[in-house]
Amino acid sequence: MTRPSWAPEGIDLDRPSASRVYDYFVGGMHNFEIDRQLAQQIETFTPNVAETMRANRDLLRRCVRFLTDQGIEQFLDIGSGIPTVGNVHEVAQAADPSARVVYVDIDPVAVAHSAAILADNPNAAVVQADAGRPETILADPSVQRLIDFDKPVAVLLLGVLHFVTDDADPAGCVTRLGAAVPAGSYLAITHATADGQPAEVLEAQKLSGRTSTEIVLRTHDEIAAYFTGWTMLDPGLVHLPLWRPEHPDDIGEHPERSGAYGAVARKD
Repeated sequence: MTRPSWAPEGIDLDRPSASRVYDYFVGGMHNFEIDRQLAQQIETFTPNVAETMRANRDLLRRCVRFLTDQGIEQFLDIGSGIPTVGNVHEVAQAADPSARVVYVDIDPVAVAHSAAILADNPNAAVVQADAGRPETILADPSVQRLIDFDKPVAVLLLGVLHFVTDDADPAGCVTRLGAAVPAGSYLAITHATADGQPAEVLEAQKLSGRTSTEIVLRTHDEIAAYFTGWTMLDPGLVHLPLWRPEHPDDIGEHPERSGAYGAVARKD
């Protein structure tokens, strides 16, 4: 296979990448045949999976617009994936050109492409780091350069904690990130769940084990516990389309089929 310019040396083109599968589902162009094959296999179990991925991206845009309306000027987006249209820096900087954004992802393909599109953006950067190691993220020079931890920060953990296994202590990771930001900061989380999902959806989730980032499904109560110490905003922890939809048509007939919950909270 010819290696495209956006894929750095050392990337295994013969193994599917969770970031590239996600990119395929949301209509991106940075994926390979091996990723599309896995995505199509997942779709045989869950035909609405692309809709679910788009619901997560739509919530991200609504969330960032809400946060900029609250005066938030800096964003730490952990588990950012491969940037496509409507990413955090695009939405935030459309409202405030001085808004600062740091993307964090463990996938070198996602990081390489992010670095390319952010090359001419002095108020945005990308860091390659593990969501399960918040101290490494917080100490990174790019984070230290762009994020002022004496001022409110939006910590975005959208679609990433279900890739953090229990032995890596996802709740502890959230707690340590929360301890690093001051009052007035915000925390946004979306997370896949098995709650109310049919057997075929759960079977499809098992296919994630073929990538380097297997998905861990958690319950509503388990996800809600990540917000301990924060004040959760209305409408609480809900299925993705139900978080502050901008139009009734955005909800659809079966919002629970998103297979994920989302919420935003404030640190008082």
